[in-house]
Amino acid sequence: MMVLGFDTSNYTTSVAISDGVGGKNCSRLLDVRPGELGLRQSDALFAHVKRLPELARALFAEYPGAEITAIGASTRPRAVEGSYMPCFLAGQSTAETMAAALGVPFHAVSHQQGHVAAALWSAGRMELMDVPHLAWHLSGGTTELLLITPEGKNVHAEKLGGTSDISAGQLIDRTGKLLGLQFPAGKALDALSRESDAKEDFRVKVNGLTFSFSGLQNKVEGYHTAGHGAAETARYALRSVIGCILRTTEAARKAYPGLPVVFSGGVASNAMLREACAGTDAVFAQPQFSTDNAMGVAILTARLEGLDGASNP
Repeated sequence: MMVLGFDTSNYTTSVAISDGVGGKNCSRLLDVRPGELGLRQSDALFAHVKRLPELARALFAEYPGAEITAIGASTRPRAVEGSYMPCFLAGQSTAETMAAALGVPFHAVSHQQGHVAAALWSAGRMELMDVPHLAWHLSGGTTELLLITPEGKNVHAEKLGGTSDISAGQLIDRTGKLLGLQFPAGKALDALSRESDAKEDFRVKVNGLTFSFSGLQNKVEGYHTAGHGAAETARYALRSVIGCILRTTEAARKAYPGLPVVFSGGVASNAMLREACAGTDAVFAQPQFSTDNAMGVAILTARLEGLDGASNP
């Protein structure tokens, strides 16, 4: 028995299949014109509709004749009132149509819940789905520190802190545009930063567990304008972002002693962040499951159907 998961975020089209333990995810970034920072919602929705059949064919080519017993989709960014983004309609409508045609259950989850599940599944820490823990959702659209608690076979995410304005991913992508990098700029900026050993950074002020990155954007632009090279600027931006995240994490550990900390979302694939957390009990998704994917949705769907023996792939 297998389940399907769909996730159509503002960045990536994804389809996944799972039996609750293993599985496969097929994803493809949406095409963005050089120099632009993402797509309008209408364009993203149209791109997903065109892309989904291609990804589904690739997935089922490896699982011919699979018995599909349930289908899930991320239907909104976060599981809170008012959370809505039209691009998720592409995956939701496809999933609901397939579920109706096959006569199997459809399960709606949030994009954020999918990120948490993908992180824990790929890290081999699915036991944390059933106990309270802290989690970062660090991505192009979100930078939130969450208190995760069990909610049946799914999870409840309560926002504790994070950015009050632009996200870590937005700051990274805007820095990438400043340096002439293609969107999304995370991987390229990470690699570029390794060409410098500069130690400068900007200490972002943290109020409790909340901070602002808009001032940092101005500092990064000023740093580059002052004559610092691309590699130095990339390193300056990343050191500043990561320093803020680490200080906020430490404050959260003091406020919630004993709780593990999970890092999810595309920015969590950053090598500098992972190196800074080496030697701690921080839990990181495998890099390919940090970025947007549908595996977390498939794993949640499997759990909701009672196939909850999920473990490291």
